[in-house]
Amino acid sequence: MNKSVKIAVEIALGVLICLLVWLTVKSVQKPVQFNKEVAARSQVAIQRLKDIRTLQEAFKSVNGRFAPTVDSLKLFYETGKMEIVMQIGSMDDSLAVANTEAIKKANKKLKPAEMTAKLAAAYAAGQKVVFSTVTEIPVKDTLFNHRTDFCVDSLAYIPFSGGQLTEMESTIKMVSGVHVPLFEARMPYKALCKGLDNQLRINLDAERKDQNKYEGLQVGSVTAPNNNAGNWE
Repeated sequence: MNKSVKIAVEIALGVLICLLVWLTVKSVQKPVQFNKEVAARSQVAIQRLKDIRTLQEAFKSVNGRFAPTVDSLKLFYETGKMEIVMQIGSMDDSLAVANTEAIKKANKKLKPAEMTAKLAAAYAAGQKVVFSTVTEIPVKDTLFNHRTDFCVDSLAYIPFSGGQLTEMESTIKMVSGVHVPLFEARMPYKALCKGLDNQLRINLDAERKDQNKYEGLQVGSVTAPNNNAGNWE
């Protein structure tokens, strides 16, 4: 083998070794990058599912059941109203407490609503009292009003999925002789991981199945009460 051929072979071997090293590093980094991207996407999805849970619990407090669809939740958020309890005065104010007890003692025969009106009138007249009143306010003015990133329209969609819809259902189930409202909202990894390595996503689903876990993110359950927990918690 002459010198020029030897040099060419050495260069080719060097290139081949570099290529093999690069391919090895890439194959090792591929699942690492996949897991990082899944974790980042999951954080966005989890926030949406938490927001759905918040709206569902508010919906149930008003309607006695959970909403069957995300559209129902959106309508509730945009047009619905909720009752909130407001306390006037403070129990730490001894004068307010004394005045309240005196008014109650002098008006024992009044019904609860009438007593509240009596105390409200005393408060309006400038007297220190303590009482609670129920006020009805729009849902939009109650929920998420501190969140600049909240968008009710986004709850209908699984993030990073290209517009696939959030899966949701609700039911009322008999549990220990009691009718219990239940709901569940789901975002499968198949949609959440759209555009990522499909084989790694399939492996992720298989791993979840082997662990008897849902292949994605889920909040609530229509199978059994779980206190509306998310499967990431």
